[in-house]
Amino acid sequence: MVYYAGVDLGATNVRAIVAEADGTTIGTSRRSTPRGPTGIDVTEGVLRTLREACGDAGIDPARIAAAGIGSIGPFDLAEGAVIDPANLPASIDRIPLTGPIAKLIDSEDVYLHNDTIAGVIGERFHADRNPDDMVYITISSGIGAGVCCDGEIMSGWDGNAGEVGHCVVDPRGRLTCGCGRDGHWEAYCSGNAIPDYTRLLAEDDPTISTSLPLEGSEFTAKDVFDLAGEDELADHVIDQLAHWNAIGVTNVVHSFAPIVVSFGGAVALHNEALVVDRIRERVSEMVMTNVPEIRVTDLGDDVVVEGALASALTEGTGDRRRLRG
Repeated sequence: MVYYAGVDLGATNVRAIVAEADGTTIGTSRRSTPRGPTGIDVTEGVLRTLREACGDAGIDPARIAAAGIGSIGPFDLAEGAVIDPANLPASIDRIPLTGPIAKLIDSEDVYLHNDTIAGVIGERFHADRNPDDMVYITISSGIGAGVCCDGEIMSGWDGNAGEVGHCVVDPRGRLTCGCGRDGHWEAYCSGNAIPDYTRLLAEDDPTISTSLPLEGSEFTAKDVFDLAGEDELADHVIDQLAHWNAIGVTNVVHSFAPIVVSFGGAVALHNEALVVDRIRERVSEMVMTNVPEIRVTDLGDDVVVEGALASALTEGTGDRRRLRG
């Protein structure tokens, strides 16, 4: 019997799962992502996590036929490595992944994707219709998308396709994104950006009443959503977030014509009615082509690691017709 593995390398945690050929999970492991001091230390943490998942499954890593990886980026795909990850210490400039995992499992069949591309592979694999045209969008600390168009997973020549959070939604550019450019979707609607956007809206209209701790160092997006329906400024912010999110999603729909748009990420998952439902309402009025089904992933926080596993099972595609026997 052969086995398959999925790995999720995030800025906070590393996760691994091992499964049988039909996708049944038989082993799991989770660890905190090493903070360095070098990228090799992160690589060792990934390998350790995968070994532990194999141990939990009661198998030797060499019995794994293929592995998928969903990871933070950006990538050097030629070397199968993460380069200069923004959310890890500056001393970590390169994290080798594909080569070391291939050596551990004694197989060259290793697929590396950014986390949102792994997300769309997982969503496609687990969807009832296994659609050839769908998008997975994460709204979390940042915003990104994985795209499947005409049955092809869109990775881009460097593995960094789907950076829709860096599409311009506000040509006035009133807020600067973490990447240093102005007016990006992520600069308004990501979890990290919402506090600054809230402060901007409060400055725009000082007559709006609020009990939000705008000047507090611990002020977060969660504070805004927690006061929905109880605070005038919080309600105004949530309404404006819906406006920018709908523009972003409409641009994605017009670009790729998906049948399904599936959402994940902490902001969307924890605030479905305030985020995803409002996107659904507005997009239906803004799209001039076919309006896709807009939903929240059923896989929750497992969407990336499940997508990595689905990639291993289907040769990097999520297409169940390519499921290995």
